[in-house]
Amino acid sequence: MDINFDPATATQALSIYDPACGTGGMLSIAKEHIIDKAKNEHETKQVEELILLNGQEYLAQNYAMCKADMILKGESHINITHGNSLIPHIESIEDDGDQHYGSHFDYMISNPPFGVNWSDYKDDALKFIDSRYQWGTPDISDGAFLFLLSMIEKMKSADQGGSKIAILFNGSPLSNGDAMQGASEIRRHILEKDLLDSIIMMPDQMFYNTGIYTYIWILNNNKPEHKKGQVLIINARQQYEKEPKAFGNKRNRLSDEHRHWIHNKFTTWQADENCKKFSTTDFAFHKVKIVYWQADEQNEPMWLREPLPSQLSNANIKKQVEFYGDFTLYIDIQSPFEQDSVIAIELQINGAKAFETLLAERLKAHISQLKGDTLNEIKKWVKAQHTKAEFYHRHYLADTEYIPFDAMQTDKPQHINLFLAAEIDYPIIRWKEVEQLGYEILPNKYFYQYVEPTSSEQLLNEFWALEKQAEDLLTGIKEL
Repeated sequence: MDINFDPATATQALSIYDPACGTGGMLSIAKEHIIDKAKNEHETKQVEELILLNGQEYLAQNYAMCKADMILKGESHINITHGNSLIPHIESIEDDGDQHYGSHFDYMISNPPFGVNWSDYKDDALKFIDSRYQWGTPDISDGAFLFLLSMIEKMKSADQGGSKIAILFNGSPLSNGDAMQGASEIRRHILEKDLLDSIIMMPDQMFYNTGIYTYIWILNNNKPEHKKGQVLIINARQQYEKEPKAFGNKRNRLSDEHRHWIHNKFTTWQADENCKKFSTTDFAFHKVKIVYWQADEQNEPMWLREPLPSQLSNANIKKQVEFYGDFTLYIDIQSPFEQDSVIAIELQINGAKAFETLLAERLKAHISQLKGDTLNEIKKWVKAQHTKAEFYHRHYLADTEYIPFDAMQTDKPQHINLFLAAEIDYPIIRWKEVEQLGYEILPNKYFYQYVEPTSSEQLLNEFWALEKQAEDLLTGIKEL
């Protein structure tokens, strides 16, 4: 993400913000990047006067180090605060909250903690549910998206020049959560509002405490015309060199050459073997719940007799009718009137009459002892007996299909029907789409290249070669 600031001509202040600034490293480097553009003492002074560094840090020790470092560097235009930037800063909450609430910034950068659990302050965070978190909230075990939503709230409007955001995530925000769930809804709003500019796939083993792959998200609410409605994904997985000495899990690093490569791909913003352009709707999918009729070995629609999975009641039988349609219900009641006798009842259920009424009518017609009983009395009588119930029904199965969204398909039902017909061999009884499109981003899939597996012959040769090495080692040990 380029910071648009020319020290030779700039007259307006430029603000940079980090909601999880730690010891201030990213803010300091951002300013150093701008200072590098200065060609003389006057331009350097312009940078010092016009660049405003803003940040908040939750951990007191990191906050203290950040403030001390800024003071030692002689930074005068700073606003570094202590507290939790994900919750409100109000008297009714004991902890300090977002002290930059209501502010808007030109550029925002952050490397928030991965997999942060926000259960301890969930109630406080949800006080923002009608404002910054109105798009949704992520899973309680990973609050990374909360930082991004906090930054989006602080973007300047497009008519004021807009804002740009660069945030480093692990893989979770790309695809965690199903359609209509918090993370998917956040992605949906980001993409439907055309805020996402690019995603950069970074190498693994870049951090001291984790070796996972990471992703830089670039957001812009004032995209130039050639970027509108599109997202660029840059595969920079191979842009690294080995550390001379490993630091924990950090074994790789970026050289200036690698940074230049990434910067060039981002500024060029063109598709090639390492960059792919997508429409914002390419990440959308329909989540469709389907019911289909399972077939037997002759490929005929199958019927099944099995135990009723719930207690005998109007509500439970109604649910079975709603799913299977009409069916035959078989009820065996251990007779209290004759020893070792079973009362066998067969009922045709179609939903036209309540099950308990049907059963009562049948019992009164065939059991003299119950002829004068009311419906409620018979219900109590049935509950008091030992019963076994089975039903014979169409063998329907429920499943969920995830169907890629097609922006060119104007007839959505037809699009879904064609997909289901191609993917499922059995008769589709019914389907229903969930209320909203789901959204997921799968960079690994987009750049996947098939590699033929090693042949069994080669694997055997390698195995025997290792076996020979082991034998030689054992022989050498014996000769010592």
